[in-house]
Formats: sequence, structure tokens, C-alpha cells
Amino acid sequence: MAEHGPDTPRVPGRISTGVPGLDEVLCGGLTPDRLYLLEGTPGTGKTTLSLQYLLDGAARGERGLYVTLSETEDELRSAAASHGWSLDGIEIYELVNELGLDPDSEQSILHPSEIELGETVKDVIARVDDLKPARLVFDSLSELRLLAQNPLRYRRQILALKQFFAKRACTVLMLDDRTSEAGDVQLHSIAHGVISLEQSPREFGSERRRLRIIKMRGIKFRGGYHDFVLDTGGLRVFPRLIAAEHHARFDSTATSTGSAELDLLLGGGLVPGTNTLLLGPSGAGKTTTAVRCMLAALERGEAATYFLFDEGLATVLARSAMLGMDLAPHIEAGRLTITQIDPAELAPGEFSTLVRHAVEERRSTFVAIDSLNAYLHAMPGEQFLILQMHELLNYLNQQGVTTLLVLGQHGVIGNVQTDIDLSYLSDGILLFRYFEAKGEVRTAVSMVKSRVNAHERTIRELKLTAEGLRVGAALSDFEAVLTGLPSYRGEVAMLPGSTRPVDAV
Repeated sequence: MAEHGPDTPRVPGRISTGVPGLDEVLCGGLTPDRLYLLEGTPGTGKTTLSLQYLLDGAARGERGLYVTLSETEDELRSAAASHGWSLDGIEIYELVNELGLDPDSEQSILHPSEIELGETVKDVIARVDDLKPARLVFDSLSELRLLAQNPLRYRRQILALKQFFAKRACTVLMLDDRTSEAGDVQLHSIAHGVISLEQSPREFGSERRRLRIIKMRGIKFRGGYHDFVLDTGGLRVFPRLIAAEHHARFDSTATSTGSAELDLLLGGGLVPGTNTLLLGPSGAGKTTTAVRCMLAALERGEAATYFLFDEGLATVLARSAMLGMDLAPHIEAGRLTITQIDPAELAPGEFSTLVRHAVEERRSTFVAIDSLNAYLHAMPGEQFLILQMHELLNYLNQQGVTTLLVLGQHGVIGNVQTDIDLSYLSDGILLFRYFEAKGEVRTAVSMVKSRVNAHERTIRELKLTAEGLRVGAALSDFEAVLTGLPSYRGEVAMLPGSTRPVDAV
């Protein structure tokens, strides 16, 4: 449920919108005593946002008035009740009446005169003068546009309303459903600020909603699109992440993965403030390696967050316990949070907000994302994934977080392919490959890139046992291991599971 009340921080000279995240987009909220335009097609959430705005004012002891031409009072109260809200204390004034909306009637909301208001609006003025609201919502301008009958009269009506409210200490939201002709920006020039809401359907999963501040006079705001969700409890906005705004001091000393051999391969371990890409085919041990590294951080007393896209939570916990890595005690102690995410329902900006919450609220210093394949499918396009991941990884690095990214590849042995190339964004790449040796399918692991450590260039064998993850000696007597079809030219012993050295493959 959305929160409304004076406990929400208030920036001097601004008023809160009552919508979580929107004040951050506006860098503090709205300038009071101004007229704003809230536009969007039907279903984008204009009415819900407006109710949140009025409820926030009511919680602060400010009077609110909702003037409606498009919905009845019963409909508004029913909509509020669906979110668990009560509109007690908020005045609702209906302009829905047979005379005002009769197309054959000569009565109009405003007379043709530039400043003389019609009978209907005089009633609104009387109500405003009597109530003296600090916040007002006018819903909606599409009915005014129809009643005005021509663009000139319509513009005069809006200007007259603006002049009327300008003389009163009242902050006004005027709603518009974009039923006017394409390219009509008359309202944009009149309003002090313009907030635009959009929604777009997807082939599968829930629709995507986003908003943009088109105009806001006299204040700085965050440009571009910001995702938001409309759910029980109202709108929640997820401000676009700007990594440059987030810096923190941290110790960049390398930390252990929990495996001495893996530490050697990495050149000393994992370095805080860096991200490592675990790249390889399905089943090669990427998730288990990520869990092993995370468990080492947990055992040092760090807080960790694991974002799980692909597998079920129960599956990960059961498999980890079978491999000697019991995560349950750390979950119970509150050090570990495993967040299972449904990519079909995920707004991209919502995921960035979840990561920020893990780092800033739960103080997680270790973050794992498993896997980027599912995250890719949650995005509207590949190019957006690259840009968003760039900001997200920069943010995590600047916060001193140790980040592991799991990315699955297509194929098993031989030619394997990746959905998207994120190698240039990664500080390190740990490559997993299957290879065949004497009738067995084995796994090889190699650190192929590190920006911060003088890592090994060797290829080692990786094996998962009941005692956990094991990394063997360098496969120095093998050639072409990463192709999946190696040849054996020496006497290097394999990890237990082979009864004797392999002669040839």
C-alpha cells in the first residue's frame, strides 16, 4: 500500500506528489501554487496518481478537492477502496450533469468571452472559494475540449482557469487523456509543468508503464523515461539509475572465494568494486561457483543478495546443501537475501531499484545476478540492456560491491554462442567449458580476463562433489581443451573420478 503522510521527507519550497519515487524524479517534488498537466491515454494511471497526490496532502493537513467531469463520486470512492484508501477528508465535486454534457444544449463551461466564466464553472469557483483547497485535481480536460467546440475558446477556458487559480494558494493537477489531435501542445505551453504517462503491451507478460517529465519550469528534474508500476496500493515510480550520482569509499583488497585453487586462478580472489562474468554452457557449474564465492563472503560476516531469475529457490537451496554449502543459516540470520524474480512481470527500472535497495538499505556488499539470459528477455531490446547494465555495473562498482554475473551460452561441446556480448562491461571473465576425456564429460575453468589482478592464464579442471567445489591442477598436458575435443600429451592426473591418466581423446 502506498504511504501518504508527513513522515515523507519534504524539500523546502516543494510539495510531495505522494507517489513513491516520483519526488526523486522531480528532485524534490512540485513547486506549490502552480498548475500542472498530467497526460496519458486511458488506463495509464492518471486518476490513481491524482488520488495519491490528494491523499498525501490530506495526511499533511492540507485540504483537497477533486473536480470530476468524467467519473462519478461513487466510481472514485470505489477506485480508492480497491487500493485500500479512504477518501474521507477529500472533497469531491461532480460536474457530470445532463445540462452540462448535453450536446444540444447551448450552455458551455465558459462563455465566449475571454474572462467571463460560465454558470457551471461559477459553481466550481464558489466551491473553491468556500473550501480554499491547497490541492486540486481537475479531471478531465477532454470534456472541456468537447464543450468548448473550437480550439480558440478551449485555450481561453484553460487560460481563464489558470488565472483564477493563480490568485489562490492552490496547486492544481489537470488531467488530459490525449484525445486531441496529434501534435496538440497548447496545454504544454500553458501549464507550469507536464508529466506524461505511457503504457505499452508486450507479446507475453504484463504491459510496461513508464513516465517522462516533459517540462517543469524553474526546477531541475531527471530527464528521460522512468518505469513505474500500477498495482494495489497505487503507483510506484522507479527513477532511472544514474551511476555518476553514487560514490562510496571502500577497501579494494582482494577477498577469498573459499577455494584456494580458485583464488590462484583469479589472481588472489575477488576484488570489491569489481564485477566478474561467469560465462559458459548450462550445467557447467556457474551457479555453484557463484554460491561458493557468496558463501565465503557470508562466512566473513558480509551481507549478500542473490537475484534468481532462472531456477526455483527451493532447487538452489537443496542443491547447495547437497554440495556442502548450506545457505539456510545465513538466510535465517538475515545476512543473505535470495530474491526470486519473474522476468515476465519485471519492469527494467524496478530491477535497478531492487539492486539499490539491497545495497543501500540491506548493506549488501556481495551481489549475484543469475542469470542475465532471463534479464535480457525482460528488456524491450538488446541495446537497452547494454545501456542499463552499464549504469548498473558502474553503480555497484562505485559502491564497493563484489558482483557476480551469470551468463549461459548455447551449446555444450564445441561451438558455443552467447545471446549478447557483455564481455567489455565486465572487469573479469571466468570461462567454463565442457571437454571429453576417456568417455567422460568433464568441466574446465579458466580466467580469461581481469582488469585488476595478474591472474593465471591456465586452464584447470572443475569438479562438484559432496564436499563442495574443487578446482584441480593446471591441465598443462592437454591441448585444445576449450574446443571440447582436447588431445592429451602427458601424465597430469585428473581430479578423482578418473581411474588412470588419459592416453588420448
